[in-house]
Amino acid sequence: MTERRWSSPRRYVLAAAAVAGLSTLWYLGYLTLGGPSVLAYLGGPIASALGAVAVLALLRVVPMERAARKFWWLIFVLEASVATGRGIQAAYAFAAYPRPPAPPAWVSLFSTVGLLAAIVAICFVPLGEIAPGERWKRLLDRLIAFYGCFTLLWFAAVQPLIDADDSWPLRSKVTIGLAIVMIAVGIARVAFVPGGPVDRVAVRLVACSGLAAAAYAMFAGHAGHRATTPGQALLLPLGPLLVTFAVARQWRYTGARPQREAWLPYLAVVAVDVPLVATVFGPMTWAGRVVVLLAVGVTLLASLRQFVGFRENQRLIRAQREAQAQLSYDATHDSLTGLANRSLFRDRLAAALECGPATVIWVDLDDFKAVNDSLGHDIGDDLLVAVADGVRGAVGDDGLAARLGGDEFAILISEPTVDTDEVVRRIGEVLDGSLSEHRLLIHASAGIATAPAGTPLDHLMRDADSALYAAKQRGKANWVRYSTGMERPVVADAQLGADLRRGLEAGEFRVVYQPLVDLHRNQVIGVEALVRWQHPTRGVISPADFIPVAERTGLIVPLGRFVLRETCRQAAAWLAEFGPGVLQKAGPNVSARQLHDPDFVDDVRAALAESGLPGELLVLELTESAVLRGQQVSRTLHELHDMGVRLALDDFGTGESSLSLLRAFPASIVKLDKSFVDGIELDEPDTPEALARQAVARAVIQMAGALDLDTVAEGIENEEQAERLRRLGYSLGQGFHLAEPMRPEQITSMLAGQQDESAA
Repeated sequence: MTERRWSSPRRYVLAAAAVAGLSTLWYLGYLTLGGPSVLAYLGGPIASALGAVAVLALLRVVPMERAARKFWWLIFVLEASVATGRGIQAAYAFAAYPRPPAPPAWVSLFSTVGLLAAIVAICFVPLGEIAPGERWKRLLDRLIAFYGCFTLLWFAAVQPLIDADDSWPLRSKVTIGLAIVMIAVGIARVAFVPGGPVDRVAVRLVACSGLAAAAYAMFAGHAGHRATTPGQALLLPLGPLLVTFAVARQWRYTGARPQREAWLPYLAVVAVDVPLVATVFGPMTWAGRVVVLLAVGVTLLASLRQFVGFRENQRLIRAQREAQAQLSYDATHDSLTGLANRSLFRDRLAAALECGPATVIWVDLDDFKAVNDSLGHDIGDDLLVAVADGVRGAVGDDGLAARLGGDEFAILISEPTVDTDEVVRRIGEVLDGSLSEHRLLIHASAGIATAPAGTPLDHLMRDADSALYAAKQRGKANWVRYSTGMERPVVADAQLGADLRRGLEAGEFRVVYQPLVDLHRNQVIGVEALVRWQHPTRGVISPADFIPVAERTGLIVPLGRFVLRETCRQAAAWLAEFGPGVLQKAGPNVSARQLHDPDFVDDVRAALAESGLPGELLVLELTESAVLRGQQVSRTLHELHDMGVRLALDDFGTGESSLSLLRAFPASIVKLDKSFVDGIELDEPDTPEALARQAVARAVIQMAGALDLDTVAEGIENEEQAERLRRLGYSLGQGFHLAEPMRPEQITSMLAGQQDESAA
């Protein structure tokens, strides 16, 4: 394909080169051997005709944009017109030989029309888009290039032709002048080429094709009519040859990268100096004055271009400084809220502690994760921005407010005259109201710590964090000032987290099972899986101590995965040993953090597949707070339900949305919280609270029956409670009165005993 595309234009290039070469050889022979000089007129029209044919072939074969086709049609007009004019001139030369030819004036119109077409083509050829801010600079570059080139050509070609002793017809001078204008316009147009449908080199070659006429004019200015024969034979065929080269370039053109000839305007300024120096040290004529005026114009344009460049450089320097300032700001400020970030906060705190005492207020939003999970991260971000604006306004000039990450904020107060308690009060007022455009109510806990000058900043931040931890332990919306020893629970918590990770890797966790009992038959029909930690040095650690740590550190995900797999494995083993009817439910607890794990559903599917446990026997127990966690959790729960896994709503009745949950949550089981079982055995409750608990227990069993849900009563402590629950309609229960959590082998013994009783 490449060879075919190149072979076509090459024929025309070779043909035009052959014509120019033969014409040159003839002239050399003419100088040596003599002969009819009229043959000099043949090379120009033949070469121009070849140029026209080459352009036609390009237009016929190569697909181009409309603007490019217009350009090349105008170049065809150039070559065809020049070929016609020179052909007529040659015909008159042969007819009048051996006298000098005297063609009529109208013959020069052909060359004039062709040159005007070329000037229009070069002026309006699309060379690509230029940014609005670059147009004035590019215009100045082109004007400098044009006037610089025109000045040089005026001095070298036009002025000698005008001052020549031999009289040249006005039409010839006009034709040569148009050729010089074409050269200058072409050079100016390619001073900056962003890229376009016409090859940039092709435009240059077309523009430079007028150099043949310019050279002819320079020669004629010194040699007069004696230049006719060498000019016709040597110079005029070169213009069409350059056009065929331009055709070849366009034939292979595939699109060019933007390119600016930055050197061209400066070269034009230097080129002006040549005629200027020659004019200054020679006789001053009217043509010389034109050179001086053109040189002054070029100098003024160059000065204006330098001024524009200076202004542009100043703008770039300002933009760079602004960008550096923005980068510095971004490096020290939070991108979401605009508050100082952790890096800037630490720098300012270190500087403050070098000069005097400093106070740090560490603020953490309560239940912010629930906002993110239930309402989405966009609303969570809006809330953070609103909190930041409120904290910034409350602190004012009394300190530095910063966002340390997530929903943690910090305030640095370094001036001894500032009333820290007043700042805390103002922040508390802001955070106790509704925030953001969504009018969300939010609470925050805070730790406050003060340290004298010279205290390591990490110690002060640790103290503030310890105070915040103590505030969180007391509940929501608490503000605690640090006191000595307050850091010990934080350190212990961190140590427990490290031990937790190690314990998971070392296999220190065990699963125990609390039986789920049929209250009427007093038989085990299911189990709830509970995790226990046998620490090598601290002994048995209560789940109440390590589960919150696992939640905060994210280790609840691998811990929950272990409990899930072990529960499925053990339940499948009991089914294999005692038969399919031995258990109806095997229920591990699932945390909210696990439900947000994108691999949780796959973990459940893998645990069932590995153990062989039927999906309907697996019951995942979830609290109401875990269920109320947004769309992602809802999708996860429905996907589990579609797998056949059953879902149990644990601690039912303690939340604010228990009834509404049953409409959206695919629950199969509700577990009545222990708080509603306590005191249910009393015939005459001694307090309104006890009476209300009994009413809730009755309502739950009736509602569950209407919704076709299984109901489990938790926390049964004595036989009286079990009996009262039976009368209310409860058939399933859990509690220490029925059975405590047991090791797997104890459950195995219990199931074996039940099987023996059934057989008997």
